[in-house]
Amino acid sequence: MLTDDIAYDIIKSVGRAEDILQRMRRNPRDRRIESLEAVARRLGMLVRRPGSGSSHVIFGHPSVEEIVSVPARRPLKPVYLRRFLKPVERIEEARARRE
Repeated sequence: MLTDDIAYDIIKSVGRAEDILQRMRRNPRDRRIESLEAVARRLGMLVRRPGSGSSHVIFGHPSVEEIVSVPARRPLKPVYLRRFLKPVERIEEARARRE
């Protein structure tokens, strides 16, 4: 059983990810890789952080064939954010069809 504090933190983090996603769609500039990771985790995407010799974070999801590679440098360029949002939209569409 979840305590009230834990339940609140879970709801709060989901709400934060929704807010981040809406801000990304409105303004694709000056975003950080941590924001993309928060949205990806909320959607159940697989996130692979850079290993030795790599500077890109890899995002994927079992229901979407596309895998997106985003450089972990700051700030992210809008082109990488748009690439990230394409599979995010497909995942959201698939979830809406199931509901």
